Amino acid sequence: MTEETPGFEEEPDVPSGATPDGAEPKDTSSAKKEEPSSAGDAVETVGLTAQLDQVRMALNERTGDLQRLQAEYQNYRRRVERDRATVKEIAVANLLSELLPVLDDIGRARDHGELVGGFKSVAESLETVVAKLGLQQFGKEGEPFDPTIHEALMHSYAPDVTETTCVAILQPGYRIGDRTIRPARVAVAEPQPGASPAAAKEEKASDEESGGDEEV
Repeated sequence: MTEETPGFEEEPDVPSGATPDGAEPKDTSSAKKEEPSSAGDAVETVGLTAQLDQVRMALNERTGDLQRLQAEYQNYRRRVERDRATVKEIAVANLLSELLPVLDDIGRARDHGELVGGFKSVAESLETVVAKLGLQQFGKEGEPFDPTIHEALMHSYAPDVTETTCVAILQPGYRIGDRTIRPARVAVAEPQPGASPAAAKEEKASDEESGGDEEV
């Protein structure tokens, strides 16, 4: 007969890994999943960073393309405006060139006192119109000869000049802005051969003084 110890009950043998009766099984799957989740997040972050870098690079390339396209368009527009202004200037210059003989006739009529009546009114209206188009007349007696704007048709020597000088305007010159449509056709005079500039200046000054005395 076996003696039993009071208050002690012998527990049945429980196999290893088995869950005792009344005990809730431990969920070990969550612990196992938490370990690789941090590594997965790191890999995902690296991938997103790489994609962001690619997007930024593509954005910079598209921005550069857009800036180049805008600069090309601005250059194109400036060229078109410049070409348009040049074409307009050439067209106006060609038109005014055809009117120069008429302006020469008006100038000769004015010099001979024939610019009167209705002809005078028409002539002045025409001169006003061509002036609005930018036509400017140039060429005066006594100004130094400039081969870039003067055309010498007559040549002589004079004792009262110190340099090649326009002594007569045979036909006035015309320009539009910086463009010369027709050079002034002039008669020029040069200092006497062998005469020094100082002597010519003194002679010219003495002539002016003597002329002033005669006026008095």
